[in-house]
Amino acid sequence: MNTIDIDLQFQKAVESASAMTQASLPQDVQLRLYAYYKQATLGTVEIRQTTSYHLRDAFKTNAWMQISHISATESKQEYIAIINSILINNERNEK
Repeated sequence: MNTIDIDLQFQKAVESASAMTQASLPQDVQLRLYAYYKQATLGTVEIRQTTSYHLRDAFKTNAWMQISHISATESKQEYIAIINSILINNERNEK
C-alpha cells in the first residue's frame, strides 16, 4: 500500500472516529487512538513540564510515549486497523 492510499484511509478513519462518542469507546481504546493519531500527525512526543499537569494528560502522554518508536506510517496503519475493527464490531452488534 502506498503513502497516498494510507493517507486517504487515515483521513477516512479520522472522520469515522470523529463521529463516535467517547462513551462508546473504552478508555484504553481512546488512549491508543489518541497516541496513534498524535504519532501519525506530530511525530515523537516532547515532554514539557507545566504547573497544571493533570492526571488525564499524564495518561495521554504515557500512551503516546509508548509508541514513540514507530513511524508515522505505522501509526496511521494501526489507527486505521483499530477504527475498522470498531466499525466491523458495531455492524455485527446491529444485526
